[in-house]
Amino acid sequence: MGKFSSLFNGLAGSFSIKRGKKGVNDVGKEVFKSMVKEAKKNELILHTSGVVDAYGSNNFASAYSKRGNKAVNQDCFLVWEEFGCQKDMIFCGVFDGHGSWGHFVAKHIRDSMPSALLSNWQETLALASLDPKFELGLDNKHQQFSIWKQSYLKACASIDRELEQHRGIDSFNSGTTSLTIVRQGDHIFISNVGDSRAVLATTSDDGTLVPVQLTIDFKPNLPQEADRILQCKGRVFCLDDEPGTHRVWLPAEETPGLAMSRAFGDFCVKDFGVISVPEVTQRSISSKDQFVILATDGVWDVISNQEAVQIVSSTPERGKAANRLVECAARAWKLKRRGIAVDDISAICLFFHSSATFQKTDFA
Repeated sequence: MGKFSSLFNGLAGSFSIKRGKKGVNDVGKEVFKSMVKEAKKNELILHTSGVVDAYGSNNFASAYSKRGNKAVNQDCFLVWEEFGCQKDMIFCGVFDGHGSWGHFVAKHIRDSMPSALLSNWQETLALASLDPKFELGLDNKHQQFSIWKQSYLKACASIDRELEQHRGIDSFNSGTTSLTIVRQGDHIFISNVGDSRAVLATTSDDGTLVPVQLTIDFKPNLPQEADRILQCKGRVFCLDDEPGTHRVWLPAEETPGLAMSRAFGDFCVKDFGVISVPEVTQRSISSKDQFVILATDGVWDVISNQEAVQIVSSTPERGKAANRLVECAARAWKLKRRGIAVDDISAICLFFHSSATFQKTDFA
């Protein structure tokens, strides 16, 4: 049947395996709650501003969120070290809600994503193992990526279906973006729904840190996104007082004016080209890669990729990196976007090594 790495063995012992109408290999709710409770007890889960620094781990995560000029912060995030009881895995995600129910949608997706992803990962892995040629090792990059991509696609589809049926959340005119990564050993798997962004800091040949954007900002004016929306009879245009800000509109109504082309929720425009299908990508982490920044558009609307890497790398204490990035973005809003309400701003800085030395930065 092939060989299984430790990443499956430990996880299999933590899940309840069920066969029936709900399918194969669902994560038992009680088991999952126990996993979460134990992780919180050991300070491995973070969903308020702070740090995760597990003993013996190569990961160090700093996270921070700041409310903008709204009644409530519609951003939220999650960091989970030893994700799914796996020593070599960490999950990070930022979620940016919008609409009157946006904060409820964002928190619901944040809380739903880990269990849905683990459930589908386990099921996809178990089904793949039935192939006599199956061999999953940490060096089998293609097999790993295929399993994570399928798992993410299934998880996002099921989460959005469940959200539509949720009686306690009105997601017809509200929704959220979702940007998550799973680090498994020396690989990261990225899933992006919306316009939050992941930026990697890596060391160039001359020793300087340079940014590598890992995701696409899914804005409605991107050619492939606009084509899909227009084919579905939706409309994409800017308002006169918002030049350069493209939004999605219904065929015959001046609503909802959605500023991204992919989101969970927003069911008023799901028949008109807005989708919750993630773009799933991967990257192998080398010794030159130092950290990755996951942030909502409240950062990227006013801070460039280069500036973000420079801010994080020049912060003396890694535990304060996300805080400093967010505060820099908040100040930039007031300077660069005078008269425009400051957006909610959230960031996670995930460092790949137990200690990092940044020699210099050069963004000339």
